[in-house]
Amino acid sequence: MVNDMDNKEELGYEIVEEDDGSRGDWDGETAEGGCSGDCEGCSGSCEGCSGSCSQQDLRAQAHPMSHVKRVIGVVSGKGGVGKSLITSLSAVMMNRKGYKTGILDADMTGPSIPLGFGIHSRAQANSYGILPTASAKGVGVMSVNLFLDEETEPVIWRGAIVANTVKQFWTDVVWGDVDYLFVDMPPGTGDVPLTIFQSLPVDGIIVVASPQELVGMIVTKAVRMAQMMDIPILGIVENMSWFQCDKCGEKHFIYGKSRLEEAAAKYGLKILARLPIRPDVAAAVDAGKIEDVDFPEMEEVAAGIAEALPVEKE
Repeated sequence: MVNDMDNKEELGYEIVEEDDGSRGDWDGETAEGGCSGDCEGCSGSCEGCSGSCSQQDLRAQAHPMSHVKRVIGVVSGKGGVGKSLITSLSAVMMNRKGYKTGILDADMTGPSIPLGFGIHSRAQANSYGILPTASAKGVGVMSVNLFLDEETEPVIWRGAIVANTVKQFWTDVVWGDVDYLFVDMPPGTGDVPLTIFQSLPVDGIIVVASPQELVGMIVTKAVRMAQMMDIPILGIVENMSWFQCDKCGEKHFIYGKSRLEEAAAKYGLKILARLPIRPDVAAAVDAGKIEDVDFPEMEEVAAGIAEALPVEKE
């Protein structure tokens, strides 16, 4: 078991400790312009505030040997909607199109990305920094699971340590030349999504949802957080939209009739794709063969990414 009370150094990081839980991930320095870093008494409204914290650039510097052109977050309002699958397939699809891709697995307590790519070795490092592990087809992956002695060990850390580790996956990892870096974010709107939005130069996010939660409060929170952080929303992907019977060929909407158009219109989102439930894809992920999956519907997602965030291939 890995917890935040024992041997954080084993990960190769200089993890910032909490004091009494009130400090969070603030480094103790006073921000230029009046922000002290102490959030007590702050209403959260910047109108009429004499401090300049809202204007501070909190983004962390990438490793000097990292040259990442685009950073895309993949988010969801709740767990269990296939966010990690969409992250992985997006990286695979863009890689097939000739782009250099990578995945930063920020879902610290549920790091499933390495499994889908069949990566079971520990992360390596050299004198320059930590190296992402390359998949069979060349997708770079960085995940906390690559630092564990056993893949099934739980990561029991407090929020500040989780957030700082995610930040160090950006600052301390030698990503090299990457056209698209996909960040698999944990569900919800907690410490890690906030750290990523503030610390990484996120160019846009993809919202993943399933039919039964599209009109719910949870998706609204994910969308509103992105809007509050001034992060562009590239679009929404509806996962588990339908299932096609292999006997009769009929489509069955297991979670009910989709209301994707209604939800997209409400939040001003572009529909990137509707993805069916496919047991063969689930089997491929379990076998570490996600790069061998043929998923035509993901072509729409890849096209949407390339259109919204174009990158010149080298």
